[in-house]
Amino acid sequence: MYNNPYTNYNQQLEREKLDGQIAKLQQMRDQLNQPLQPSINQTFQLASSPTMGIKYANSIEDVNKEVVYVDTPYFSHDLSVVWIKNAKGNVKAFELTEIVPKDEKDMIIENLQMQINEMREEIKNAKSISTNVNEANSSEEPTNVSVPRTSKKK
Repeated sequence: MYNNPYTNYNQQLEREKLDGQIAKLQQMRDQLNQPLQPSINQTFQLASSPTMGIKYANSIEDVNKEVVYVDTPYFSHDLSVVWIKNAKGNVKAFELTEIVPKDEKDMIIENLQMQINEMREEIKNAKSISTNVNEANSSEEPTNVSVPRTSKKK
C-alpha cells in the first residue's frame, strides 16, 4: 500500500494544490502591504455632444442667442415655424403646415366641390357672354331701316 503509485500521485497533486494556494495567499498579503494607488480616470470633452430632441424658441432672437456646434432645429411653441441654426451661426426659417390624411369620402367631397366651382365659372362666363351680345345688339341701330312716322289726323 505504501508503494502504490496511485497514492503517491494523489499526494503529489495535493501538495501542488496546497503550494498554489500558499502562493496566492502570499501574493494577496504582498498586495495588502503595498500602498494603494488611486485609479485615475480622465474624460476629455472638447465639444458638447449634440442633444437629440426638440428645442423650443419664442423668436429668432432667442435662436440667435444660442451657441451651437452642429445643425440644430428650434421650433416655435405652436409648431408653426422651425429655425435651423448651423455652426457658423446662419439661421434658416421655415413655415410648417399640418398635412391631414384624407380618406376616400374626403376625396369624393373635394372632387365634387371642384366640379361645383367649375360649373359656377361656366355659368358666369355664359352670363357675361349673353349680356355682351345683348348690349351689342341694343347699342347698334340698323342704318337702312326707316322709322315710321305716325300722323295724328282726325
